[in-house]
Amino acid sequence: QVQLVESGGGLVQAGGSLRLSCAASARTFSSYTMAWFRQAPGKERDIVAVISWTGTNTYYADSVKGRFTVSRDNAKNTVYLQMNSLKPEDTAVYYCAAPKLSYTTMLVKATHYDYWGQGTQVTVSS
Repeated sequence: QVQLVESGGGLVQAGGSLRLSCAASARTFSSYTMAWFRQAPGKERDIVAVISWTGTNTYYADSVKGRFTVSRDNAKNTVYLQMNSLKPEDTAVYYCAAPKLSYTTMLVKATHYDYWGQGTQVTVSS
């Protein structure tokens, strides 16, 4: 069982920045691909970014490419999402997620992930 706890959300003006953190309880955190998803009201949960267990490979949704950066610190069991140049359309609840299996490929579908955090609200005002 893996427990994930997100933090760092809040209210920011368009063009601003936020840094989300996700702390994981897994003792083998360094062996898991990790992902960030987001869900706006009335919409599906969409992929934002994925990072491989080594941290060397990343994937970004087209909508955030060039503005968001995913990273991880395996010594701290934490994955981060640096969000710059925020837009009102980035407003959503952001979730971090982990699969049940270790050493997986870059998974981009929500159904591929088994463990989820409680989510953190990001609101971008225009």
